[in-house]
Amino acid sequence: MRRVVVTGIGVYSCIGKNSTEVRDALYAGGSGIGLDSERTQYGYRSPLTGIVPRPELKGILDRKQRAFLPQEAEFAYVSTAEALACAGLDAGWFEQHEAGILFGNDSTAQAVVEAHELIKEKRDTALVGAASVFHSMASAVSMNLATIFKLRGINFSVSGACASGSHAIGLGYLFIKQGLQDVIICGGAQEVNKYAMGSFDAIGAFSVRTGDPAKASRPFDADRDGLVPSGGAATLILEEYEHAKKRGAKVLCELGGYGFSSNGEHISQPSAKGSYAAMDRAIRDAGLQPKDIGYLNAHATSTPLGDKFEAMAIAELFGPHSVPVSSTKSMTGHECWMAGASELVYTIIMMQHDFIAPNINFERPDEHSALLRIAERRLDRRFDVAISNSFGFGGTNSALIIKRIKD
Repeated sequence: MRRVVVTGIGVYSCIGKNSTEVRDALYAGGSGIGLDSERTQYGYRSPLTGIVPRPELKGILDRKQRAFLPQEAEFAYVSTAEALACAGLDAGWFEQHEAGILFGNDSTAQAVVEAHELIKEKRDTALVGAASVFHSMASAVSMNLATIFKLRGINFSVSGACASGSHAIGLGYLFIKQGLQDVIICGGAQEVNKYAMGSFDAIGAFSVRTGDPAKASRPFDADRDGLVPSGGAATLILEEYEHAKKRGAKVLCELGGYGFSSNGEHISQPSAKGSYAAMDRAIRDAGLQPKDIGYLNAHATSTPLGDKFEAMAIAELFGPHSVPVSSTKSMTGHECWMAGASELVYTIIMMQHDFIAPNINFERPDEHSALLRIAERRLDRRFDVAISNSFGFGGTNSALIIKRIKD
């Protein structure tokens, strides 16, 4: 079976507008969470969010290209441009070679709400404009990027709640392993506007610890009170190993395994069994055993139930106090549809620079997290194999394994 490697990464998030800024934030345990006054005015219980500035694309893309990009696709363009530069791929290469794109995305709220409000007010659909069509489709990211970068391979979006980005990467891995593509741009994107998260706020999913925003996201901490929404985009260039070697690409790591499962139970409540099954499948797919894993980037969103069930699954699969664990959501908040992609990028950055980012705000374990080896502070150490978890509403679970490259 063909090997799959990562030859490029890019990220645009609340802790950095590129991989270098993100590396520094992860190393320092820096938070990108703040308060959004617009959310309070709009009716939110919690104004907490990851602060992600809008990128300046004027002078980079033409007016029509910019007009067709919704917020999440703007983020994805920036992260993808960085990933392609990292991989040494440019427009000339795409003119001569086929490449695909698979992106995780599960909402286009702003475009839909704004179009509806305009039609409702003016009683005239013609005023909405053509760009609204390409903003409001779930495939807005993949269709725009495929057009901008002139991609001629596989092209669709993956909708799997908060595991969307991870499943997109997992599918790219399978396409390449099976010989259907040699290069696929994979990633995840998440809008951060006020329209995107109102329904989540309505069900009390968010932290209301507003006194110190940087301390609001508290994965595994006994005093956690909910997640903090966030967003942006992250991109990975997946490539068949021999193909990457032939063109002289620098290989960042090997994508060694993909595991998935469905809880098949409650639509919003997580499951220890489902979490366990996805991790176990990924480890077996990679031909490894739990003892081989040197770091685990947890899904842990800072919700009471979600962190509890994941901790139970980790302790059962790996054994108490074994593998080092941290949740980068303690710094970024929950990046939702992009999280599976961004957290794999974060893990690759850690592997490249021989450190494990801290699980900040972990001050007091509960009975379940007490069984885990939580990295309360940054660990300066080399690890050769890591697993990154992503779980979502509807019981969809995904786990990805990366390995330090060995010829």
